[in-house]
Amino acid sequence: MRTLRRSPTVVTLALVLAVFACQQVAGLLGWRGLFALSNPLLAQPWTVVTSVYAHADVAHLVANALALALGGLLVERLTTRVRFHAFFAGVGALAGVTQVAVVGLVGPLVPGMPAQVAVLGASGAVLGLYGYLLGANRLTEMLVAGIELAPRVQLALGIVLAAAITLLTANPGAALIAHFTGLLVGFLAGRGHLLAPGERAQVQRPTA
Repeated sequence: MRTLRRSPTVVTLALVLAVFACQQVAGLLGWRGLFALSNPLLAQPWTVVTSVYAHADVAHLVANALALALGGLLVERLTTRVRFHAFFAGVGALAGVTQVAVVGLVGPLVPGMPAQVAVLGASGAVLGLYGYLLGANRLTEMLVAGIELAPRVQLALGIVLAAAITLLTANPGAALIAHFTGLLVGFLAGRGHLLAPGERAQVQRPTA
């Protein structure tokens, strides 16, 4: 039990549930938009973070919670609790902001595309965890070291992989830009072993 309480994945899951409970209370009071990220970003700046842990409905929450449980338990073995939480919140926030910003810029120029969206959910952050595992695993290290891929090629590979996974896992209503951003940032962070503490990061850092 003590180990579970110290697990950043379990803490994050508890936080997601707590935020969802707060959403229900806020909905009863007519404050449904209190947790969602949308333009203008500075109108409700706290939503940059709250939107990462908030969800649209129970099905949305359960799907992300299951994915978080699997990916989180793997990533937390590679890092510290502080780094895990900072990475999860940071990648999730960046993914959400990118989704809102891109739609805000491109939406008015594309017929039929909304000019503004409201973003909720941990999927960008969760996919960041999977992107990290993809970039930092031993198989990737062996391939990169063996072929000696240049940094630019690794970036291009990350973009292609993130785009492919995003399209393969796409579903109606999904924030595809946020998913792509989370995967790409996670992959690049994995290649640099950003979450590996201390000397371990230096030992594992690729030489290519």
